Amino acid sequence: MQLEIRPDPAEVGRARRWARSRLAGSGIQADEPLAETLILLVSELVTNAVVHTGRPAVLRLSLPPVVTEEATVRLEVADRSGRAPVPRCAGDDATGGRGLALVDGLADRWGWSVEATGKRIWCELDRCAKSGDVATSCGGGAVACGGGAAFEGLAYEAV
Repeated sequence: MQLEIRPDPAEVGRARRWARSRLAGSGIQADEPLAETLILLVSELVTNAVVHTGRPAVLRLSLPPVVTEEATVRLEVADRSGRAPVPRCAGDDATGGRGLALVDGLADRWGWSVEATGKRIWCELDRCAKSGDVATSCGGGAVACGGGAAFEGLAYEAV
């Protein structure tokens, strides 16, 4: 399933609402961590596409046909800019620039690829086995800045 995104910041809210509506009835509850994380990642990736490219984009969401305790959800945003995401370190006072650092910290896997008309940034979230009544998302990575040491303020700018 996919949603066409116009190069307008108002599209970010529409993308979140669309993703929530796709989760409804999927077996993934709106209040479980996987759903909340997914909506945050939709917001970050669509914002990057809209703000940094100024071009239309396509949001794709792949939900498993049957949601099990260990299902994987995939989110993709394809835009019409062939420029690679550029790593940058956001200072403590910066008001932006942490979007892909959040993706790196929250997604179980993520990456990007060049497409014929631009690029595709994707991430995946695993729905781990339930612990009690609460489902938790797994994984998440650590991002490095500069000499390879972990740095809290690392950010990527998708341009």
